[in-house]
Amino acid sequence: MSSAQKLIRLLQQLGWPRTLATVAMLALALIVPLNSWTLPLAENVEQLLYDARHFVAVPHVDADPRIVMVVYNDETLRNTEKRSPLDRTTLAKTLIALNTMGAKAIGIDILIDQPQTEDPRLVAAFRAMTTPTYLAFATNKTNPQNIEYWQEQYLRGFQSKIATPFVHPASVLFEADSDASMRRWPPQYDSLPPLLAPAMTQGNHLAFKHYQGAIGYRLPLAGDRAVFTEIPIDLLANPNTAPLLASQINGRYVLIGGDIINEDRFDTPISNAFAHHKPLIGLEIHAHMLAQLLSDRARVPMTRWMLWTLAVLTVATGALTAFLDVRTIRLLGLLTTQIIFFGGLPFWLEYRGADTLNVPAFGWGLGWLLAFIGVGTAARSIGSEQRRFAQSALGKYLPRDIATEILANPEGLKLHGEKREIFALFSDLEGFTKLSHAVEPEMVATLLNRYLETLSNVVLEHGGTIDKFVGDAVVAFWGAPIARPDDGERAVYAAIAIHAAGEAFRHTAPKGVPPIGRTRVGVHYGEAIVGNFGGEGRIQYTALGDSMNTASRLEGANKQLRTSVLVSAEVVARSGLDWFRPLGRIVLRGRATPVDVFEPVPNMRREVRNIFAALVNAAFKGEVQAREKLNNDLLMSPGDEVLANLVYRLHNAEADGSYVLR
Repeated sequence: MSSAQKLIRLLQQLGWPRTLATVAMLALALIVPLNSWTLPLAENVEQLLYDARHFVAVPHVDADPRIVMVVYNDETLRNTEKRSPLDRTTLAKTLIALNTMGAKAIGIDILIDQPQTEDPRLVAAFRAMTTPTYLAFATNKTNPQNIEYWQEQYLRGFQSKIATPFVHPASVLFEADSDASMRRWPPQYDSLPPLLAPAMTQGNHLAFKHYQGAIGYRLPLAGDRAVFTEIPIDLLANPNTAPLLASQINGRYVLIGGDIINEDRFDTPISNAFAHHKPLIGLEIHAHMLAQLLSDRARVPMTRWMLWTLAVLTVATGALTAFLDVRTIRLLGLLTTQIIFFGGLPFWLEYRGADTLNVPAFGWGLGWLLAFIGVGTAARSIGSEQRRFAQSALGKYLPRDIATEILANPEGLKLHGEKREIFALFSDLEGFTKLSHAVEPEMVATLLNRYLETLSNVVLEHGGTIDKFVGDAVVAFWGAPIARPDDGERAVYAAIAIHAAGEAFRHTAPKGVPPIGRTRVGVHYGEAIVGNFGGEGRIQYTALGDSMNTASRLEGANKQLRTSVLVSAEVVARSGLDWFRPLGRIVLRGRATPVDVFEPVPNMRREVRNIFAALVNAAFKGEVQAREKLNNDLLMSPGDEVLANLVYRLHNAEADGSYVLR
């Protein structure tokens, strides 16, 4: 058969509706990684992943000797008794001092957007500058949240007053991502002057002329030192202390702005990834951008064709993985390799200094998953009819789990057993033997088949393995051949559902049938030998051992304890459920060692269960008040047969607090 014929046959088996659905899923799988940075929710995940890899790969450096920050802090505000706008006399004095200290350039992240009485003094200071100086500028169009039109007009007027060959405007516009974090350089609009960092270097670094890539943040090499030296502006405005700082200014780029509590602070990838690192002030972000520019660390993003190639590779990998028919260990190895590659690639690129802001790490994973699901669903559907037929045939003789395992591994039919820890369940229909003598054999068969089918469905719906039927009794277990983390929970829920199904069965019996008794259930957890037993001509998958016997005796204890469902302490400890009430300690028939028994009561309020449990435990320890309280509760609830039996056993218990069932 040619490849074309095989493909046609494959499509015929798949069917056109499912073929179209698979193609649509693959198309979606390709679209997601190409657009995950703009898709709702996916964008947030991409941002978190970028923050994580940026934090892991961020370089740790000593204090940068090229840049110094001069800041207004909260002490400055107290000294000048001005908060907004910042005191301009202080700025004027600082500019006069800096002009004599040999700074390479001065950048001021302060908007002079409204008039103040000290403006003439500040204008004079600006016009006297011989050091290249750049003052913050913004427009209402590009920053409408913070700049009104009249403020823009004042800005323009002030800039025109101070304009000299050494004083120029510079843009301080930031555009945060959708989560208000600063990850990338802001756009450099034609309507605005150059950004502060490029302006201060007079545009000598061409790679940053229209750069909008990732900001290259850095962390201090030592925890007690900052990346950028920070000097309070008060020291430079004071003629007595300013000369002492000349050595820290000479030959450096100076940034002036505010470092005021709860003002002008931005989240960054570093503060997002690790709460120990606080959001940065806007001035420090300008400093990081300037340092990145001075180091010529323009980060190169992945090209569009690279992203397309990796997206196609991701989808193809997910599709091929779903189509492969390999053993679990090899599949796990293949999945591990893919996770390492696609999960580690963004981190490797970040370490290499690439701009991974547009790398769809989450998009790759989601695209892979969509391709895996789409192709996997199609692959599984091709042979589903044959598998369903085979499973149905085996299912008439073997439990569904075993049938499935045998289909996957025919070697499982070999005779063998293994020690497993299981949850064993026994059920019994009260009075069925007496009932079978009171009606016709045909009716007995009808009732029994209907009853066993109902209980079998309950077991299978809860993921159990049906061991056998013993007359009207159902024997089942959880934990083999496939163990699940919630086997205990499944077993307890199944026990309650079996009792409920039995109650529904007894109340829907045909006319003429004598009253049918209750269905009682026992559940125990312990070791058993589980496997295929028998001869080569006939085998049975079953569980053998003391845990099965204990479950059977727990079921039988229901009659004497007036309960419908009993479970052992081992089940309570491993079921993950908390809605059991203790019914004391009993010695099961045929046993010598007492066991603690519990009744599942999912409809009893938690606080009531807790009070009851504490009361029972205290009573069996001999506390008189607890016993009297149980007696009073019995008087208040004369119809509670379980409580009545508990009180009876309490007063007739052995020295160790247990009651021997006769």
